[in-house]
Amino acid sequence: MSITGAKKKGKKFQNPIPTNEVGFGQFIPIIKEQINNKAENVPHKTLGSFKTDIAVYDTPAESGLRITWVGHSSLLIEIDGKRILTDPVWSDRASFTSLFGPKRFFKPPLALNELPALDAIIISHDHYDHLDKDTIKFFADKTIPFICSLGVGQHLEKWGIEKNFINEVDWGESVLVGGDCVITATPSRHFSGRGLTGRNETLWSSFVIKGAQHNIFFGADSGWFPGFAEIGEAFGPFDLTMLEIGAYGQYWADIHMGPDNASNAHIALKGALMMPLHWGTFNLAPHAWYEPIERLTVYANDKHIKLFVPEPGKPTEPEPYVSDWWKKYM
Repeated sequence: MSITGAKKKGKKFQNPIPTNEVGFGQFIPIIKEQINNKAENVPHKTLGSFKTDIAVYDTPAESGLRITWVGHSSLLIEIDGKRILTDPVWSDRASFTSLFGPKRFFKPPLALNELPALDAIIISHDHYDHLDKDTIKFFADKTIPFICSLGVGQHLEKWGIEKNFINEVDWGESVLVGGDCVITATPSRHFSGRGLTGRNETLWSSFVIKGAQHNIFFGADSGWFPGFAEIGEAFGPFDLTMLEIGAYGQYWADIHMGPDNASNAHIALKGALMMPLHWGTFNLAPHAWYEPIERLTVYANDKHIKLFVPEPGKPTEPEPYVSDWWKKYM
């Protein structure tokens, strides 16, 4: 089974299936919901501080696979001798300004200048909680290949990344990293845009990362759609799926899965181990900050899914393991 490229209508990319995105007509009910919301969206207790032991990176992972969760969808992935950073956001806020907007619950557990040498950086789409201008500018003088969805390269180039280091990919297209690691863009059900104009004029993607020994899936942002089974058929099974579980709500059920559909996606992808992303870092939806992971552990038990939930900033080799780090802050 092959993956077909994204379709467009005029300038705008289309989702794999009809999708109800968040529109201007929903702003008033969303605001009302937020006003009446009594959930603990922001932790009452200060989270952390989490600190990465960067000396760990001096020794390769014994299994060949090791993950450091920086928070939200930012991951340092070590896979079969390659190091790949996903959707790096180091700023305090996921916003167009440092003055307001969703603020991090905890500081990044390692500084940008403490990162080990990288082989590639993946940018799934252009939303502020996945594409951070100040973080990208840090890499402007580095010779690190970027792999991003179609159209996202314009932002990278504007912020100082040289064009020859930018690899824009459509769904189904691949980039070879270091001779034995293949990164392939695959469909997701989401949307794009960084302001009032230009909505859906850049693509959004998930990614298959296939190393010499391991095969893993980075889901980025997506609502549920049957394409997960198609991706599993074409590229699975996966040693590890990394899937979003947070930022869900009644007004955007088509573009964010939540823990129930994320666990279904893991099964459809033929995943062996599931790591939850996109939770516990920013207040982006009207649920308690800890609700996604609490619900996921129940669904995983019911559906016989093995979870991998390391604490923020701790380089960890994937195995069935739930750290329960969040419980001390509930």
